[in-house]
Amino acid sequence: MPSPLNYYLYWLRANPVVGIVAGIFWLWMLIDAIRRAEWLWAVFMFLFPGLTSLFYFFLVYRAAASATQGFELPGASSRRRIKELETLIHNLDKPHHYLELGDIYFQKGNLSKSEECYRASLQRDAQDIDARAHLGQCLLRQKRAGEARPILQQVCAENPKHDYGHSLMAYAETLASLGEIDSAIAAWKQVLQDHTYARARVQLGELYLATKQPELAAAEFREAISDDRHAPGYQRKRDRVWIWRAKRLLR
Repeated sequence: MPSPLNYYLYWLRANPVVGIVAGIFWLWMLIDAIRRAEWLWAVFMFLFPGLTSLFYFFLVYRAAASATQGFELPGASSRRRIKELETLIHNLDKPHHYLELGDIYFQKGNLSKSEECYRASLQRDAQDIDARAHLGQCLLRQKRAGEARPILQQVCAENPKHDYGHSLMAYAETLASLGEIDSAIAAWKQVLQDHTYARARVQLGELYLATKQPELAAAEFREAISDDRHAPGYQRKRDRVWIWRAKRLLR
């Protein structure tokens, strides 16, 4: 069986530019698969580079990135924490360890594992507001807004400022997904009473456009862009997807 190196050398001889680009892309996808612990994909990409790397890009890398892009949970931990948490869960079986592990999987875009962890946490502590809120967000990202609605509604009724307004933003998105536009607009306004999130301003602007209020929409887009100019670097990176959307809609 030809080795990956032989494949790469073949492409490099046939077309140096294509060979270099293909080699960089293959290595990028291989490293990403290892970092995500997608061991089966990593083995196949190592043994069969080329099309396997493309399949991985569209089926895993791109899908995971788009699932939660712009919808980060506050305080999520790094991937290195996964093994530590799995060990703690095995030894102690505490609900907050399941919750933290679910948050990591959420940020990685692995929503099915994230949901499993949140439900496991709630089996051990059914009243944990963080686990309930994050489960609602996870269901919403899986396009299960009907299931997410009662969970997020209860969380926001108990504490509208939960998770620095992220739970209320998820509830507003849920209402919009279900076609409850007036309620969604009211929820976004409530978020913006205490926060200046670009995610909130842009989606409120989009609802204003949907209800034929272009002046109000433009004002929200401009405000989001203006706030972004003065935001710290980490926040600008996080909000980039929303600022791009605001600029596109203004144009």
